[in-house]
Amino acid sequence: MKEEKTVLDQIIEDQEINVSDDGIQTVSVLAEAQVELEEQIEEKNNELKVLKEKHRRISEEQLPEALKELGIAEFKLSDGTKVSTSIYYSARISPDNKEEAFKWLRENNFADLIKNTVSASFGRDEDDAARELLDELNKHGMNTTQKEWVEPMTLKAFVREQVEKGVDLPYETFNVYIGQRSKIIKR
Repeated sequence: MKEEKTVLDQIIEDQEINVSDDGIQTVSVLAEAQVELEEQIEEKNNELKVLKEKHRRISEEQLPEALKELGIAEFKLSDGTKVSTSIYYSARISPDNKEEAFKWLRENNFADLIKNTVSASFGRDEDDAARELLDELNKHGMNTTQKEWVEPMTLKAFVREQVEKGVDLPYETFNVYIGQRSKIIKR
């Protein structure tokens, strides 16, 4: 009875490569090791997500709330470690809210927060049109590309400033979140 060839045997034969059994064994062991490591990495990433969520709950909810119940914003432990809380702000303009957010910024005299870049795309056989437009824009000292956005850190600072001034912001439009976060400084 003739023994059937495996796919690997056929590839080796087709490539006219001489691969020893030791070489095949090495490849097999290394492949298994890679798969095992990928599984371990995934497991550790999942463990890390759980730890980060536990840390977030303590630092942003439980510890600030415990300090608030005591009526204090900070204190020192007997070893000199300082525990304090501070307010933090988060804001983000989602693609769904971009038009509304930019409209609000422009109508309320904050259009300078919006960055604006212009570009143009041309298809095949439109090289002449592209050159003409570039030449025309260059005559006016402009580069071509368009993208509108507000830098995330600029938005965060803007939201903080406006909230602290008591300005009525559309919180949902800017996905505003205001929370407290504890900070521990070891001495």
